[in-house]
Amino acid sequence: MKFESNIEITIGEIVAKDFRAAKLFKEAGIDFCCGGYKFLSDACKEKGSDLAAIIKQLNLLTERPLGGTINFNEWELGFLSDYIINTHHNFVRRNLPELSFYTQKIAQVHGDRHPELLEVAEIFAQMQKELLLHLIKEEEIVFPAIKKAVVSATPEVKTIIISEVNCLRGEHEFAGGAMDKIAVLTNRYHIPSDACNTYRISLKMLEHFEDDLHIHVHLENNILYPKALKIAE
Repeated sequence: MKFESNIEITIGEIVAKDFRAAKLFKEAGIDFCCGGYKFLSDACKEKGSDLAAIIKQLNLLTERPLGGTINFNEWELGFLSDYIINTHHNFVRRNLPELSFYTQKIAQVHGDRHPELLEVAEIFAQMQKELLLHLIKEEEIVFPAIKKAVVSATPEVKTIIISEVNCLRGEHEFAGGAMDKIAVLTNRYHIPSDACNTYRISLKMLEHFEDDLHIHVHLENNILYPKALKIAE
């Protein structure tokens, strides 16, 4: 696919077609998960990014063979749902308690010199509650409905998919916005000179958590849910 400056394609569609573009967008500061619905030109304008330079880099990507890059866009929806649970949902469940403990601890120890850590701990605690409920809703209601719809798109499963997807996307916006705020508060996870080992580990873990969340949300917002909605509508 050849990209031109006037192309009408969303960020999410680009990453769905070639996952290597995710790294390019991350480096440019362009949101490819919660902001995946935006057209490339609009996203570049909002971030003050050079559209021509981004297009040039995207075209360079298309000239290289995919090699071992995973093409999530070709996966069957039930298999993709299981992959999201086993890879990303499990990652969230493993890391939330530890990160919650660490963010509270560094806020208590370093909050006097770094007051932003108090807000980081508060934001993360709220996100933890919301995310755990979100995962349960996907695993117990939405993903099973998607699997059923692939086999037989009954009115019941169609209704579940249509009614829940917009709500889930809104919850993604909340989680993504929370991590964006944490990234700003920590100056993109910059480690200050007076940071102890726990402080350093916490920031590294938060950055890793954000990276995983971006991929997690991309797979749902830009691949799984649009395909499920096509079946349901």
